[in-house]
Amino acid sequence: MNSIQAANYFVHFNTNCYTKLHEHLTESNYSKIFVLVDSNTHEHCLPSFMGNLQTEVPIEIIEIEAGEIHKNIETCTGVWNVLSELDADRKSLLINVGGGVVTDLGGFVASTFKRGISYINVPTSLLAMVDASVGGKTGVDLGTLKNQIGVINIPEMVLIDTSFLSTLPANQMRSGLAEMLKHGLIYDEAYWKKMINLADFTLEDLDDLIYESVQIKNKVVTEDPKEHGLRKILNFGHTLGHAIESYLLTHDTKEPLLHGEAIAVGMVLACYISNQQERFPTEKMTEIKRVMIDMYGKVEFNTSDYEAIIDLMKYDKKNSHGNINFVLLSDIGTPVLDKIVPNTTIMDAFKFYNS
Repeated sequence: MNSIQAANYFVHFNTNCYTKLHEHLTESNYSKIFVLVDSNTHEHCLPSFMGNLQTEVPIEIIEIEAGEIHKNIETCTGVWNVLSELDADRKSLLINVGGGVVTDLGGFVASTFKRGISYINVPTSLLAMVDASVGGKTGVDLGTLKNQIGVINIPEMVLIDTSFLSTLPANQMRSGLAEMLKHGLIYDEAYWKKMINLADFTLEDLDDLIYESVQIKNKVVTEDPKEHGLRKILNFGHTLGHAIESYLLTHDTKEPLLHGEAIAVGMVLACYISNQQERFPTEKMTEIKRVMIDMYGKVEFNTSDYEAIIDLMKYDKKNSHGNINFVLLSDIGTPVLDKIVPNTTIMDAFKFYNS
């Protein structure tokens, strides 16, 4: 696979990853290399990665706890302290080997330690490969509120080795597929149709779909790196999806959802709202609901859940001037930005989802 040029860096794939990494380390004068992993990727991914890492530069491994619950400033403080204790300086490199929690948090740690050191992302989950790989968004959660603290800062490179996907459980694979489905809905109906026929695909076909998904996101981000306009379309399904994800994290009696699972619900809700406000075709709305529920199952919500989730939307990063801004669709591949939606319509969307 050819490398994809993003904004001032490249996304490299599979065997080409390690060739490009070796070239970069040979050309750069790093004082030390720090590899950030979580407890899962330390066990399942680090041995393979280290076996492909060729360098004479001293290497230190830093491990954090796995899971979204640890994507916070407290974890960052722990990593910053370890970097200091191990004499990291401005010429150090941080390589983040893990899913979205590791790459988001590691990118933020690198961007802020000593006012910024270089970092490389090695996404090991499907979600991180197709979402966190492009755009330079780094950050952590504030309590249960998603990605409230962070900066946009590009890595030196991103390395996508799809062999790491063999270490993922099925629910993590499905979580990543949600972002790929989203790319089809917001950008390319032909890609959407490929994605809903996954049962007939081989692992090689999945590699091609991942590559195409990264291309779609890269086209959007390259045109609008700071999210002033077009890049907002990547938030389709996220306004409600993030609120649902945060809400379920706060309730001991409810089963939390992975990011992609929550976004799948958010996309069904957004399609209903699009149907009501933007005349999104009813037959496509119905098909999208069927696809999402077939793949992810149905989450049970009641009226009190609706109200609490709607209340959480006020914390969404895309809001401005006191308005909650939605990305909607007038058709597949035709997004509409900055739409204000009445609470009654959101309530009706939940009823449609539950029906």
